[in-house]
Amino acid sequence: MAGAGLLMLGATVLLQLVLPSLATVYTVGDTGGWVMGTDYTTWTSGKTFLVGDSLVFNYGGGHTVDEVSKSDYDACTAANVISTDSSGATTIPLKTAATHYFICGAAGHCSSGMKLAVSVKAGSSPTATPPTSGGSPAATTTTPSPPSTTTATPTTPTTTATTVTTKSSSENIVSPVVALVMASLVCLYELAFLS
Repeated sequence: MAGAGLLMLGATVLLQLVLPSLATVYTVGDTGGWVMGTDYTTWTSGKTFLVGDSLVFNYGGGHTVDEVSKSDYDACTAANVISTDSSGATTIPLKTAATHYFICGAAGHCSSGMKLAVSVKAGSSPTATPPTSGGSPAATTTTPSPPSTTTATPTTPTTTATTVTTKSSSENIVSPVVALVMASLVCLYELAFLS
């Protein structure tokens, strides 16, 4: 009985080491960062963004990362931002399967190319590939999803030092890490009290 508990504990620890590495962290614009003059549509092509992945925006002073609705993205306006950050290093966790829209809210920057639309898919993909040494994942054969026709409901903007988060209904889902910690505790209980 104790052998089965140890085997279960070992499997749980192994999963805890592997699962966090399944999410991909994308550096927007790769080494160029979040700047004017970069074609972010080209940058997103060939990439598959999944719930659980993150976007990292690196940029200098005078820029922002504003998450906006599709209509504000199309009009290059930051009038009704969903979230905003101007820290110079912004990490956006992709928590929901939808198209997420980002612009720089500084005057003229969005119209100069500082805008990004990211279509995020649910679940994991067996064809997902880890980033190469250049910071971008290897190209995969995917067909881009058309942009969502739904618009986000504007909320009060939230500014943080390094991370921008947006409240969503997906926050009620138990994190895989929390689930694995709970499974580890169950295994330890079995080892301590049932053997």
